[in-house]
Amino acid sequence: MSSDSTARVLRGNPTYASRSANAIRALAMDAVQAAKSGHPGAPMGMAEMGVALWQRHLRHDPTDPHWPDRDRFVLSNGHASMFLYALLHLTGYELPIEELKRFRQLGSKTPGHPEVDVTPGVETTTGPLGQGLANAVGMALAEKLLADEFNTDEHRIVDHRTYCFLGDGCLMEGISHEVCSLAGVLKLDKLVCLYDSNGISIDGEVRHWFGDDTPARFGAYGWNVVGPVDGHDVDALDAAIEGAKSDSGGRPTMIVCDTTIGAGSPNRGGTGKAHGEALGEDEIAATRKEIGWDEPAFSIPDDLYAEWDAKPAGAKASAAWRERMDAYRKAHPERADAFERRMRGELAEDAQSILDGAVDELAGRGEKIASRKASQQTLDVIAPLIPELLGGSADLTGSNNTDFENVQKVRAGEMGGRHINYGVREFGMAGIMNGIALHGGLVPFGGTFLTFSDYSRNAIRMAALMKRRVIHVFTHDSIGLGEDGPTHQSVEHAAALRLIPNLELWRPCDAAETARAWASAVADATRPSALLLTRQGLPAQERDARTSANVARGGYTLSDRDGAVAAILATGSEVGLAMDAQALLDERGVAARVVSIPSSTLFDRQEASYREGVLGEGLVRVGVEAGVTKWWGQYGCAAAMGVDTFGESAPGPEVFEHFGLTASNLADLVERAVAGAGGADS
Repeated sequence: MSSDSTARVLRGNPTYASRSANAIRALAMDAVQAAKSGHPGAPMGMAEMGVALWQRHLRHDPTDPHWPDRDRFVLSNGHASMFLYALLHLTGYELPIEELKRFRQLGSKTPGHPEVDVTPGVETTTGPLGQGLANAVGMALAEKLLADEFNTDEHRIVDHRTYCFLGDGCLMEGISHEVCSLAGVLKLDKLVCLYDSNGISIDGEVRHWFGDDTPARFGAYGWNVVGPVDGHDVDALDAAIEGAKSDSGGRPTMIVCDTTIGAGSPNRGGTGKAHGEALGEDEIAATRKEIGWDEPAFSIPDDLYAEWDAKPAGAKASAAWRERMDAYRKAHPERADAFERRMRGELAEDAQSILDGAVDELAGRGEKIASRKASQQTLDVIAPLIPELLGGSADLTGSNNTDFENVQKVRAGEMGGRHINYGVREFGMAGIMNGIALHGGLVPFGGTFLTFSDYSRNAIRMAALMKRRVIHVFTHDSIGLGEDGPTHQSVEHAAALRLIPNLELWRPCDAAETARAWASAVADATRPSALLLTRQGLPAQERDARTSANVARGGYTLSDRDGAVAAILATGSEVGLAMDAQALLDERGVAARVVSIPSSTLFDRQEASYREGVLGEGLVRVGVEAGVTKWWGQYGCAAAMGVDTFGESAPGPEVFEHFGLTASNLADLVERAVAGAGGADS
């Protein structure tokens, strides 16, 4: 639709809905102009879409933004943040006009892209395109699974929809294919997406590089496709949404909305200039005249505030749900308590004892075992007793060991399930898990090979940014995987993941540390975790009670020697190597301490006195890990052993030998480091 035709629609449609839409347009262009940065075009183009959904369908309560059975709204095209801020302000959330005036300013509740826990009513942090759509799929999946688990024939306490607005950029991102394909297979019929098809991105008209037949694409996924509809016709949009709710054929719905970016702007509407920069004072004045908006900047008439006010309807909807919840509690008190606890993100009172018991049980077995297998054994113990754990794998379940005994698979048309076959969709899996965690009620974990964490990395970063409990199980964590070679052998990945703020990373050395890694990841509701696990067997290490307790601090002295002059710092599979080197050094008369650091991120948060006590003041420190060595510098290591190139294709032990990761070489390195520090007696 051209800008001229859009102007005709706006001028020729003097309905109240059009005034409501123009309130969104005015707030968007005023806020972006005040900030002198931002994206006014998409909010202006989606204004009628906002009216249709938020005034006529979205079930939400501005006075209680977190009531469990609210509809979820995701703005996947997060650069259009002023669209969402305008809607939240107009409908009555705690987002006063002063915050819109401070758009994109330090400390405001209106950051450049929507951020969960910063702005009331924002359900997820969006901006990296396509990931909001993935989050929405996760939210819809969480709704389905919780409804299967808690609803009864008489009581439906989980019964809401997930709505997602998205743009051309979201559909160009590959993650959109991953998650929408899976959503179609799983028949997530309470997911309703509205596609802002304006044909413009920052570079201009997308037809030169994006020629997909989007309706046909989503039809092939098994979605219910509606449209294209006129994205500036509120009644047509209303009818499309109603149809998605009432007659989707048991499928997720994609409503294709033909819109004009910057609709209402006489000179920039329909052009790339409307996308990512302020309109300018002259164009804003012209736009006000074009749409018949006579109000000053940041001014909304009282009658429009009254029209937009969602508090009365929202309070009624949330109160009705609480009545249903009260009836449910009378009929099923224990299930009601469990539901409410889980939606608060809390574990059951006995969860910590369950987790600690799993650590004790795995430690007591004392067997040589791959940490990926020890991870599965831990799940066999804890998953039946912590029902909110929801697992899965990106097509590698048998390799990642992310299932557990008697687990039911998630399948379309079947009730329940606690294991998701994500298919070969690592990025999609990570984005969906974020959505599941954001929804609440479930603790998602999913597996793939560590080298494929590169595919997932931006979604891992988003989980860390949002402080959500998502557990990534990354197996085949080093050159030790062997014959698959350098394409699959992780070298830089552990070090790279450690750099993500608020991501807890564990690389356990045996079954006991693996179980403790799980216990930590499940118990910590404030951050995601990554568990880096081996394919090859690892020997069990002996620990006394105090040493065992210190595993939970992320780093500890595993084995000490009187008069130690050196400390060997190791992680994961190389802890066994360090223990063997310690024995060789004993024979050479060099006393060395072995420090296991299963989680450097956790260890780094311990008090300085504890860390220094473990690392040893005055000890010559040598680090060893089957990966890049540069990161050891943070611990003051005089030398480090590792792999600073890509791997090789051969059996795992041969690859270790090829790169010199042997106990003898490590002992030699420690001796040289001690001699270089002037402390060698040998």
